[in-house]
Amino acid sequence: MLAWTVRDPRPVDEHPLTREVLDIPRPGPDELLVRVLACGVCRTDLHVVEGDLPVHRRPVTPGHEVVGEVIEAPSDRTDFAVGDRVGIAWLRHTCGVCRYCRRGAENLCPESRYTGWDADGGYAEYATVPVDYALRLPDGYSDDNLAPLLCAGIIGYHALRRAQLPEGGVLGIYGFGGSAHITAQVALARHARVHVMTRGDAARELALALGAESVQGPADPPPEPLDSAIMFAPAGELVPPALEALDAGGTLALAGIHLTDVGPLNYQRHLFREKQIRSVTANTRAQAREFLDFAARHPLRVSTHRYPLDHADRALSDLAHGRFDGAAVLIP
Repeated sequence: MLAWTVRDPRPVDEHPLTREVLDIPRPGPDELLVRVLACGVCRTDLHVVEGDLPVHRRPVTPGHEVVGEVIEAPSDRTDFAVGDRVGIAWLRHTCGVCRYCRRGAENLCPESRYTGWDADGGYAEYATVPVDYALRLPDGYSDDNLAPLLCAGIIGYHALRRAQLPEGGVLGIYGFGGSAHITAQVALARHARVHVMTRGDAARELALALGAESVQGPADPPPEPLDSAIMFAPAGELVPPALEALDAGGTLALAGIHLTDVGPLNYQRHLFREKQIRSVTANTRAQAREFLDFAARHPLRVSTHRYPLDHADRALSDLAHGRFDGAAVLIP
């Protein structure tokens, strides 16, 4: 099968991805073998490929927004059958017995493992997934529109919860890529007013088309105080202006797995009056299912740009340089 691997992480412009022909993976006793129908290109993939995240597997095939068709399934399991459409997401394994897992916070499990980081992912024609971590997908979406929901959508949904947005409140979004444009629609469905701070004309046009109240530059102040804010851009220098834009009691959620260093904060300007910062770490399977149920009930407009699997390196480069709005999706 065709697959892309990274052995030595380095800047994307130095071409860290290698196109290879590999054997089709063999599923374990409690795993599905899936023929990849579409795989989203996530900023986390970029962090894996460029070395912002430590190497967990060498080589590794990135990709954790996988929509696929089940080719093989364990004979003693009835969860999925051959021919089913299934989702493979970021979270791949948790221990189930630690104090985090027992309290419903498996995303904090110290034994957690991830698709496209600890195990080969979807930048390939075939992939495997443990049955217990495979996701049922909502009807009414094409394969390429489903793919970004499996991380961009799920993690944005989790970030929105972490941001504690009140019903009908005011939300600020910093950065407007694959995750943000889905999250904005969830917030709008909950009657929020959304203000977007981002660079790039295409991203600003998409934000307005989806119903944002306003758009402005990445560090510009929004036109009204924010009840909540979510930072999708991995830019630590935006944390101070985002905190300054919050109203009293507001919450800033940091949605990325990687963030550059945050500059100095002034207590009075940025944190006083009970403002708070909350980080976001992966998600639980329960949160993933809750979001996909939401997507089934509230049709989401997913802006995608299709790339052939042969052009995965170009898709990742285009993501790094902000050459498209919405999300890129690889199609084998």
